[in-house]
Amino acid sequence: MESNDLEIYRVGHQDVERIRELMDEVISRLPAQELFAMDDEAYFHEHIEEKGEIFGAFHDGELVAYSVLAFPGISEKNLGREFGVPEHELPYVAVLDSTVVHESVRGRGLQRQFHELREKSAREKGFLYLYSTAHPDNVPSIINLEAAGFIRQFTRPMYGGKIRHCYSKRILP
Repeated sequence: MESNDLEIYRVGHQDVERIRELMDEVISRLPAQELFAMDDEAYFHEHIEEKGEIFGAFHDGELVAYSVLAFPGISEKNLGREFGVPEHELPYVAVLDSTVVHESVRGRGLQRQFHELREKSAREKGFLYLYSTAHPDNVPSIINLEAAGFIRQFTRPMYGGKIRHCYSKRILP
């Protein structure tokens, strides 16, 4: 497979079942379940339009990777509070949420491409802050976040007690 044989675009509600199936398949083979915080179909449907965007990478029509950009608004799920963002700026927070890449296409820079795509989208929509988390043992994600200009701010339990490095990036309009 060449790297130019993948199509990346925003997915729709019709893709949610394929997203969940890919997540279940990839996560089932992780060495430890703590490495990933699972999402359900309701989460994916919410993040197709209202609370974010989901981008998918397709090879010959088959979903091989996806990545979520979340717009938490002023909800309790807004990571901005963890970072001390003032309440009046919480609507300007976006989160680089989960990314799942099938083993068959790893090492092709998909996570980096997803970072660029999501940051561009967030900037165009007027967001000022980007946040993300990664398990301390998830070295590829840490490398990609830091290469994209994210700075680790702290490490703490999140998502039901799963330890996470917490990263931030200020984006300018």
